[in-house]
Amino acid sequence: MSVIQEEKMKKAFTIAVFIVLAAVLNGCGGKKEEKAAAPAKAPAENKVVVYSPLPLEFLDTITSEFKKATNIEVEVIALGTGECLKRIEAEVNNPIADVQLSGTVSTIGDRRHLFENYTSANEPSIQDSMKNKEGMLTRFVSIPSVLMINTNLIGNIAIEGYQDLLNPALKGKIAACNPATSSSAWEHLVNMLYAMGKGDPEKGWPYVEQLIKQIDGKLLNSSSAVYKGVADGEYTVGLTFEEGGANYVSAGAPVKLVYMKEGVVFKDDGVYIVKNAPHMENAKKFVDYVTGKDAQTIINNKLNRRTARKDLPESPILLSKDKINVIQDNDEYVAKHKQEWLDKFKDLYTSSI
Repeated sequence: MSVIQEEKMKKAFTIAVFIVLAAVLNGCGGKKEEKAAAPAKAPAENKVVVYSPLPLEFLDTITSEFKKATNIEVEVIALGTGECLKRIEAEVNNPIADVQLSGTVSTIGDRRHLFENYTSANEPSIQDSMKNKEGMLTRFVSIPSVLMINTNLIGNIAIEGYQDLLNPALKGKIAACNPATSSSAWEHLVNMLYAMGKGDPEKGWPYVEQLIKQIDGKLLNSSSAVYKGVADGEYTVGLTFEEGGANYVSAGAPVKLVYMKEGVVFKDDGVYIVKNAPHMENAKKFVDYVTGKDAQTIINNKLNRRTARKDLPESPILLSKDKINVIQDNDEYVAKHKQEWLDKFKDLYTSSI
C-alpha cells in the first residue's frame, strides 16, 4: 500500500470516528433536553375550616349533619370569640379559616373588613328583623342573655333580675366571665348597662361597679366555665346565654333560667365567611346549610336556640318571647363604644381586687 493510500485510509477512519462520536453526543444531548412531565395538579381539598366559640354539642351536631348533606369535611377549631377574631386578623395575608360561626354585630365591631360580603341562598326565608343588612353578616339564630340558677344552692334567695344579684348573701357565689374574651359576657355587659340605665347605657355603670364587687375577684375566662360552674354547684348563679343554661335544664340538671325583669336584650348571632377564604365555595355552602330549613329545625327543636327563619315555629323548649320583657340596645352606639366600655370594665374590676 502506498503512502498516499495509507494517509487516505487514516483520514477516512478519523472522519468515521467523528461521525459516530457526534451521533452519540447528540443522542445524549437530546435526552438531557427532554423535560420531565409536569406533575398532576393536586385536587382542591374538599373541606371547610370553621373557627367557633359555640358549645361542642352544637358544633358536633351541625358539622356532622353538614357533612352528611354535602360530603364536605369540616375542621373545627374551638376558640373564644375574641380569639377567633385575633387569629383571623393575624392570618389576613394567609387565611386558614373559611368561616367564623358565631359573633354578634357588636362583638365583631370594627373588624367587618375581615369578612366577605355574601348573601345566603336562604335570605328570603329569614325573618325581616334578621336580614343581612351589613353584607357580611348572615344571621342564623337569636340569643338572649339570661341568669342561670342552681336550685340546690339558691335556698330562700329570690332572683328575678340583675338587682337581686346585689344580695350580700351572693357575694363570691356569682359566676361571670371576662367580656374582653367572651361574647356572652360582653352581651351581658351591654344588657345590664341598658337595663339598669333604663335605656341610657352610660347610667348603668354604677350598677356594674356594684356587681363587680359581688363577683369578689372571681372573673372566669370562658363562657362554658360559667354554665358548667353553676351546674356543677361551684356557683349559685351565673350570667350566661340562653342555650348554655337551657341545655342543662333540658337534661334534668338542678338548674333554672331567669329572664331579667329589668329587661332582656336579644342579640342575633351570625355566621361569617373569612375574606379570601381558601375553600370559598365550601364556605358558601356551609353558610347556606346553617340557614337552611333542615339545620334550622335541628337548631330550633334540639339545640335550644331560637331560629332565624320565618317559616318555623318558636322553640318548644324555650320561654316564649312574648313572656319576656324585651328591651333594645343600639348596635351602632355599642360598636362605637366597645373598646371604651371594655377598658372601663377592666379598670373597675382591677380596682376591686
